[in-house]
Amino acid sequence: MNKNLIIAIGLVVVAVVGISVYGNLKLVDPMTAEVEKTTEMMTKDLTDESVAAGDSMATTEKMTEATGMMKNEGKPAAAFDLMDLSGNAVSLESRQGERVYLKFWASWCSICLAGMDELDELAVNAEDFKVITIVSPDFNGEQSSDDFIAWFDGLGYENITVLLDPDGDIAKEYGVRGYPTSVYIGSDGILVKQLPGHVDNATIIESFKTIY
Repeated sequence: MNKNLIIAIGLVVVAVVGISVYGNLKLVDPMTAEVEKTTEMMTKDLTDESVAAGDSMATTEKMTEATGMMKNEGKPAAAFDLMDLSGNAVSLESRQGERVYLKFWASWCSICLAGMDELDELAVNAEDFKVITIVSPDFNGEQSSDDFIAWFDGLGYENITVLLDPDGDIAKEYGVRGYPTSVYIGSDGILVKQLPGHVDNATIIESFKTIY
C-alpha cells in the first residue's frame, strides 16, 4: 500500500478517536467554576444566617418571657390602697411586678365560707402569684369593720390576707355584683379576667399559667 495513504488513514483514525474522547469530557470553563463556587458559598452563608436568625428569635422569646416583657390583654386593674385586719396598708401598686389573685367575698356568703379552707391552702402554696381577698364592711349586707374582725379572728385562718373596703368603694370600682368574685391580675397590672362564683385551686393555678 502506498506509504502516504497509510499515513493519511492513521491520521483519520487518530482524529476520530480524539473527537470521541473529547465528546465524553466535561469542559470546565474557569469563569463558570468560579461562579459555581461563589454561589455555593453564598448559599451556605444564607443558610447559616437563617439558622442564626431562628436561634436569635427563640432566644429573644425566652428572654422576653423570663424578664416579664410579654404583655397581657385587658385593661389596667383599678388601684386600691386598703388596710388589712392588723391595720397595715396594702396597695395594688406595692404588688407591681407580681401576679395577683384577688377575691371579693362576704361573711354571709355560704359559698365563700365553704371555700375558706381551700383558700387558706392556696395562700400558702401559691408560689408564683399573690393571694389577696377583699371584704366590704357596711356594704351589701356585710358587718361593720369591728364586728367582721372579731368574727374572722374566731375562724382561726392565719394565711389569708383580708383587706377592708369600707362602704364597698373598691368593689364598686371592680363592678362586683355577687360573691365570691375572682379577679386575675398580671404582673403588668392588667386585669386579665374576672369571674363570679367559686373557683377551685387547681383551676386558679392553671389560669395563671397563661397570665404573665
